[in-house]
Amino acid sequence: MRMILIGGLARSGLRTARWALLLALAACAGEPDAPSPVAEPAAVPVRLAGPSAVVSFPLMHMALTGIDVHGRRPRPARFRLWQNPDQLRVLLARGELDYSAVPANLPALMANRGEPVRLLNVSVWGLLWLVSRDPDVAGFDDLRGRTLLTPFRRDMGAIALHELLKARGIEAGAGIQLRQARDGLDAVALMLAGQGEHALLPEPTASLLLWRNRDEGGAPLYRAQSLEQAWAQAFPARPELPQAGVMAAAGTDGDPALDRAVAAAYARSARWCKADPPACAALAHRYLPHMPVPALEESIRVTRLDGLDAAAVRPQLDALYRLILDSQPEAVGGRLPDAGFYGP
Repeated sequence: MRMILIGGLARSGLRTARWALLLALAACAGEPDAPSPVAEPAAVPVRLAGPSAVVSFPLMHMALTGIDVHGRRPRPARFRLWQNPDQLRVLLARGELDYSAVPANLPALMANRGEPVRLLNVSVWGLLWLVSRDPDVAGFDDLRGRTLLTPFRRDMGAIALHELLKARGIEAGAGIQLRQARDGLDAVALMLAGQGEHALLPEPTASLLLWRNRDEGGAPLYRAQSLEQAWAQAFPARPELPQAGVMAAAGTDGDPALDRAVAAAYARSARWCKADPPACAALAHRYLPHMPVPALEESIRVTRLDGLDAAAVRPQLDALYRLILDSQPEAVGGRLPDAGFYGP
């Protein structure tokens, strides 16, 4: 009896399953063009990079928020630090990054050497600060006959300082003595140890020096003048100094939509940093744990961070490149970049 009942239930279940299958087939027959659901592949992260400078802070934020391309769900992004231009070139040669924050001259140099890179934007217009122990030093003109500590070697900081001193009629080695530090942190240590009176430092290193000096109760230090302000005085016909921006690497050449999305995302993240320095500083501290948050916050407040498309500010870039071509042509590859260099 029990076996008959189970068999009956099995036959009843089989008939029910057959009816369910027929109903499902009838429903599908009424919608012949309905596409089958296909799982969307995971988006490949956009690889971002940059130096330990304020120009990289918006990229750090983009790694947190992602990059909106075509109005879709934000594409993920990753950020990594590089320590010097040689390390950046290695990353590019290995194809390990897509976009990087760079000093303004570097992508021009690389492009003129045949490397397929493009400058997407200029975002930093004031990055270098003269810091002095002398309250009477108000600017670079007051350094005549003195020694200036600087960490720059054949990079944008050295180029800008050279052009500024030349424009002011101050001869390096005679009118002013330049003392080379190994890097920015070495310059900070020398200043704190009393082995330097005046230093030209990038942000956030200048803010780090001022913060540590206050924290240690050292003799007062003064933020005397930004190189941007001195540049505007020396070059009134071309007062803006495009110091750094974001470069697109070779691997993104076939994706102009991504270039535009990265430039737009950077501009948004730069506005966020300027609108909320404490939050931006806390984020930057994750990547720069040796930098105190108050110093990072101060560096954001004193830096002109404004992401503008390279094509829109081409006149300012060309003015800078022409100036460099007159005295240091090797720093930009010996000529102006082609029109396709200016993005996005």
